[in-house]
Amino acid sequence: MVDERSWQRHVGWAQRCECGYLVAMLTLAAWLHDIDPFLLRISGNFGIRWYGLAYIAGFVFAYLVLRSLARRGRIDLTTAQVGDFIMAIVIGVIVGGRLGSVLLYNPTLLWELTSDPPWWGVLAINKGGMASHGGIVGVILACWWYGRRHGIAFLKLADLVALTAPLGLAAGRLANFVNGELLGRPLREGEHIPWAVKFPHEMAVYWDADQLADLAPLCERFGISQPDWFAAVYGGSVGLIEQLTGRLVEEIQRGDQAVIAVVEPLLSARHPSQLYQMLAEGLVLGLVGLIIFALSRRAGILSASFLILYGTLRIVTEVWRLPDAHLEVQRVLGLSRGQLFSLPMILAGLPLLVWVLRRRDRSEPHSVNSESE
Repeated sequence: MVDERSWQRHVGWAQRCECGYLVAMLTLAAWLHDIDPFLLRISGNFGIRWYGLAYIAGFVFAYLVLRSLARRGRIDLTTAQVGDFIMAIVIGVIVGGRLGSVLLYNPTLLWELTSDPPWWGVLAINKGGMASHGGIVGVILACWWYGRRHGIAFLKLADLVALTAPLGLAAGRLANFVNGELLGRPLREGEHIPWAVKFPHEMAVYWDADQLADLAPLCERFGISQPDWFAAVYGGSVGLIEQLTGRLVEEIQRGDQAVIAVVEPLLSARHPSQLYQMLAEGLVLGLVGLIIFALSRRAGILSASFLILYGTLRIVTEVWRLPDAHLEVQRVLGLSRGQLFSLPMILAGLPLLVWVLRRRDRSEPHSVNSESE
């Protein structure tokens, strides 16, 4: 039950909403995220999403680059093999990324069985999605399998992945931004940046009961009485909370000014950490990879450099990113879980780089036999 004081407080807030909105716009200016995650919404939550297109774009880019290099004899794959190799990488990314998300962040999904599709928690990609660290492990295994099957050195194949992966990583981070997921931390008091963003998606995952109660003025528009709403938010009715906040996000994406006027002042201005990671994992990592590929002919240097630099960039950019909403904030040695999982990449890349530089076998990583079609 909701006491009279709580009721009066939220009714009073509704009356002050317009004034509060004007004050907030003057003091907490930030762009309101209103991007629709669907390129084409067919029905409800079913349609063509930008997130899926980002993965496709990354794989298509990798295929085109490797096919061009193969035609010029710059790599140990023929043009006919490029497609098969990319397919192996696709499977490695999807299987490894999903299993990585489950094992590293939400292992309870392993024994979650339901009577509704997709029946098994591991297959419910809406619960946790994909993990980049798991995807990298999946790619490593795919390179090992393909190299063993076709007699191509593992490090040569790993170098090809390291060369083409940054654009795919960048596309994925951009898709995270479009989806309004993996949110950045709120600006601290006195902190101002011109590119701050307000994500309405924070309502469902980061707001406490008092914050959710401030949405009461909008409830009746969606067939929910205010007493029922207060009972839901203070009683922990997750279903009703997800229903309303989901509708509010959709209305903001449609440009509903009445909803925006109420919700926007309540949102936190945040660092767009997804874009920070897009620039780091795409631009920085990609440029370094191109330079190494152009200057070095020794297999393994590009792969080792990728592991070291990617792990380092993840640790740095995670400073501006919040932990996933379903995770408890637990730090080890001052590191978040995402930063901690990046350390093994650096620790693996450093000895690999030393070994590659010291080994006597200095065979070139790429074929020089041209091929024509």
